[in-house]
Amino acid sequence: MSRVRGKNTAPEMLLRSALHRAGYRYSLHRKDLPGKPDIVFSSRRKVVFIHGCYWHGHENCNQGGLAKSNQAFWTDKLAKNRARDRRVTKDLKAAGWQVCVVWTCSLRSIRKISDTIARVTRFLES
Repeated sequence: MSRVRGKNTAPEMLLRSALHRAGYRYSLHRKDLPGKPDIVFSSRRKVVFIHGCYWHGHENCNQGGLAKSNQAFWTDKLAKNRARDRRVTKDLKAAGWQVCVVWTCSLRSIRKISDTIARVTRFLES
C-alpha cells in the first residue's frame, strides 16, 4: 500500500496532458482548498478530482470491488473515503467552486478517454 501514489498518477497525467494540449492552464493540488483538488482552474472557480475506482468506492464499476481479505477494514475505510469526498464537495460548493469528478475507469479506453475529455471541456466552458 505504501507504493500507491496519491498524486501524479497515470490517469491524472493523461487528463492533464490532454487539457494542456487543448489550451487550458491550471494549478495542481492546491493545499488551500478542501481536499487538495487534482486540477484547479482558479479563474473559472472550477476543480477536477480524478478518483480511483477502488479507493473512492465507485459503485457499479468492476474496478471498484471490495478486497477479498480483511473485508471489515476495507468496508469501513471505503465508507470513510466516500463520506470525506461528499464533505469536500459540499465545502467547495459552499465556497463558490464547481466540482467535476472523473473516475479512472473512464480513462481506460480510447473511446472513453475522448468522451471524458469532452465532458471535462464542457464542464470548463459552462
